[in-house]
Amino acid sequence: MKHCEKRKQLYYIICDYLSALTAWCLFFLFRKSGEGYHLNEALPSSIHDPKLWLGAILIPLSWLLLYAIVGSYRHVLRKARLQELVQTFLSTLIGCVIIFFACLIDDDMPSRARYYIDFLFLFGIHFLLTYACRLMLTTHTVKKIHSRQWGFPTLMIGSGNTAYKTYIDLENQEIYSGNAFAGYITLDNARNNQLDAVMPNLGTLNNLHDICIQYNIEEAVIALDNDKQDRVNEVIRALSTCGDIIIKIAPNSRDIIVGNIKINNIFHSPLLTINNRLMPEWQYSVKRIFDVTASLFILIACSPIYLITAIIVKCTSPGPVFFAQERIGYGGRPFKMIKFRSMYVDAEKQGPALSKDNDPRITPFGRFMRKVRLDEFPQFYNVLRGNMSIVGPRPERQYYIDQIVKQAPEYLLLQRIRPGITSWGQVKYGYASSVDEMVERLRYDLFYLDNMSLTTDIKILLYTIIIICQGRGK
Repeated sequence: MKHCEKRKQLYYIICDYLSALTAWCLFFLFRKSGEGYHLNEALPSSIHDPKLWLGAILIPLSWLLLYAIVGSYRHVLRKARLQELVQTFLSTLIGCVIIFFACLIDDDMPSRARYYIDFLFLFGIHFLLTYACRLMLTTHTVKKIHSRQWGFPTLMIGSGNTAYKTYIDLENQEIYSGNAFAGYITLDNARNNQLDAVMPNLGTLNNLHDICIQYNIEEAVIALDNDKQDRVNEVIRALSTCGDIIIKIAPNSRDIIVGNIKINNIFHSPLLTINNRLMPEWQYSVKRIFDVTASLFILIACSPIYLITAIIVKCTSPGPVFFAQERIGYGGRPFKMIKFRSMYVDAEKQGPALSKDNDPRITPFGRFMRKVRLDEFPQFYNVLRGNMSIVGPRPERQYYIDQIVKQAPEYLLLQRIRPGITSWGQVKYGYASSVDEMVERLRYDLFYLDNMSLTTDIKILLYTIIIICQGRGK
């Protein structure tokens, strides 16, 4: 389904672009006719007006940016027609207001009423063209799914009677919901002959992450019998390491789940859907735009600082300037996190170890870099690549994650978001020098997870700047 979604996203972008371009040209022609031109005069006058062509270049691109920010191109195969109507209406209203205040408010008009007429015309024509195209695309997708030509790779978690009944209910729906089951996994190696007859057994919860990658799982349905209900949170934590997977759960475990849940009535089989998006879609978009913009600015503006730091690192201790270490990021995926080297070469030849106060492995200049967080500056490259965010829980090595989850399994919930250069845990607790301190710091990062927003990010950034200025890093 991934290739279908990419193609469908392209169709939406093309249709939105052509709709915005057509709406702008018609609106421009309408305004010309309102200035006293007859229709046969308005068209040539519009064609020779440079504002038409400037707007034809900038306006459609601005609309695409707005749609991307509000999340119009996310999960395009899961759109509902009513949802599309509301989203298109609100986006068009916001965009038209911006266009009028940014481009048209200072234009001379014969009367105030003409402003309202022009606004209503632009809003109406843009909304009708955009929604008509989107409605056709959404209807085509819905028909493909309901006719079982398209389906979302789905994993059943559970092996009891509840799992089998849930499967039968989903398969026998009057209108197919799109769940194409790749197989099922068990919690305790228990098999189910009825499930074995309709889907393969793929393994256990222990190899969940590998299964999700191998079968490109997009949805997971948790259907546990009553005697397994106490393990629902364990399953959800495990799914947090598998990326952006939609989690649905049989309704008999309603009282077990903690979090933001909405009910999707899927005809004969209502399932609870866990909302794994911690912020509104537009905030995710703004956060990513800020990450990319700020990282580019810092990498360029601070290039002299990078150069001077690199020279000092090279001159004060033998070895490479940069230090790349594998960390675990969003969805449990490993990546190489880059830092200025602050330790002597082969500092961990005896095995992984956390830094402590007066750590002899740290170079004299490395101690200064850590105080002002200068060693973290190369991580803006990781942010630019999308491995990290500027604000988010600090990524750890798999070696320490394995130890942390033994004491605090909820640590895996942090893998629902990109790790960050700075975090609430870093601000309130600082660097951890033991696994116990990592567990203690975890409560601050979980607090961030529960209260994630752009406002919270701004507060964390301000506190981080204060810590850097005061040299209170470890």
